[in-house]
Amino acid sequence: MAETKAPYFLGIDVGTQGLRSGIFDLRGNVVALSFYSYPEYHPRPGWAEQDPIDWWKAVQDTVRRCIYEGEIQPEDIASISVSASSCTVLPVDRFGNPKYRAIMWMDVRAFDQAARINATENPILRYAGGHESPEWMIPKALWLKENLPDIFANSDFIVECQNWVVYKLTDRWVTSLNNAICKWNYCPTEDGWPVSLLRDLNFEEVLQKWPREIIPVGKPVGELTKRAAHELGLIPGIPIIQGGIDAYAAMVGLDVVHPQRLAIVIGSSTCHMALSETPIFSKGIWGPYQGAVLPDMWILEGGQSSTGSIIKWFSDNFAAQECKEACDIGESLFDVLDKIAAQVAPGSDGLIVLDNFQGNRSPYQDPLARGALWGLSLSHTKAHVLRAMYEGTAYGTFHILEVLAQDGFDVQEMYASGGGARSKLWLQIHADVTNVPIYLTTVEEASTLGTAIYAAVGAGFYNNIPDATLKMVQISGQIYPIKENYEIYRFYYDKYIKSYFSMKDLMHEISTRVNRNQNSARSH
Repeated sequence: MAETKAPYFLGIDVGTQGLRSGIFDLRGNVVALSFYSYPEYHPRPGWAEQDPIDWWKAVQDTVRRCIYEGEIQPEDIASISVSASSCTVLPVDRFGNPKYRAIMWMDVRAFDQAARINATENPILRYAGGHESPEWMIPKALWLKENLPDIFANSDFIVECQNWVVYKLTDRWVTSLNNAICKWNYCPTEDGWPVSLLRDLNFEEVLQKWPREIIPVGKPVGELTKRAAHELGLIPGIPIIQGGIDAYAAMVGLDVVHPQRLAIVIGSSTCHMALSETPIFSKGIWGPYQGAVLPDMWILEGGQSSTGSIIKWFSDNFAAQECKEACDIGESLFDVLDKIAAQVAPGSDGLIVLDNFQGNRSPYQDPLARGALWGLSLSHTKAHVLRAMYEGTAYGTFHILEVLAQDGFDVQEMYASGGGARSKLWLQIHADVTNVPIYLTTVEEASTLGTAIYAAVGAGFYNNIPDATLKMVQISGQIYPIKENYEIYRFYYDKYIKSYFSMKDLMHEISTRVNRNQNSARSH
């Protein structure tokens, strides 16, 4: 580890499966990292919930461990920032006490509400790729009103996870401009709050339940309270700097703060973020979002609902023994999986995988789409299946890049982070399929680093985010496309695209029937 010295910046990253806190110095060197896992609850198909009390326990545990393991003094923490997965929605009273478990970002119970929002054809939806997601704030808040009216009525605020953790640190209810623009339909170029859309829905009352003070990322929110300082083992008065959505913090932690670059964050799902100097309206791509991270830049966002989760599904069901043996000798999961998949040549001898295991986020925005594996023969092995999964998820990324290119945005470089970035073979396949080089950074936890960069900027140690990333993000490696593999993959990518349209109606029929049967079984 590089030699580090004060001042230090604390980034808190509230994720899906757990919370990570990290302490970094002015050069972006890691001083300490700590992770705390917590459970998810799935009371019905398509539902996903968490207990906010688990988030706060995780903050306490990880911050205290970072201070201890980093062997630093609490007074050397110059500033703190918080980012979180979104849109995880929570009804609370004015003191932050939850009225209901948090409805996680992946929860799609508000499918009907989102459909009604889309039916309005309100002009603001063009800034959402033309299609509101049931994952977002307005559909979930509307679901609360219609299905839990007492909870909705008796809640002082309807907030996100990020708002809640910031309140716990500062006793202030504020909204991150990043979250508001990207998940709450707030649009700076269209008079701000989505009043006309809410009027179409007869739902203007929700405006009274949102924290109305909006603060951009990298700007001060307040100071750490005495109570919070005591619980975290810190000193009161430390500046709290506004963060936002974790994937966007990862974009900053990867130095994707310049046009023509794309951040690809490969976790259970994959997020794709890029900056543009002009607004680009691509159907099926979220945005364009003006000023969500940098004041004069627009963000374009694509995403795949299932990527790392598909690989985990494979390893749990078909490679458990190999993974256990590797763990026993200290090998990583991806070391094992890469060895298995490397036995097979590009194209997987004709196997095609559709990566829509949890629906398609971009560009089809089709929650009823499902995964598929076709082209099987008796000569295929589990190595072929794994390689085809690596390739199918890379095809999904290439599809998003092609949609962006058709609308005038040409990606020239990709910067990768997330658990999936630990697989060199999977990254090589992404580079080969897309014909775009991939760059890796020294700090794998790009979201935590990006959040700490917000803290450093907000405390005045750098003039702006690009100045900070220039000093705090270091490139550690490059992966270049192999031309002959790209030519092979062009053929199979064409079949991947055609597969969705050939199977779309069948997938919808199956999904609808399965969902109906599951709901019927639960009701009995």
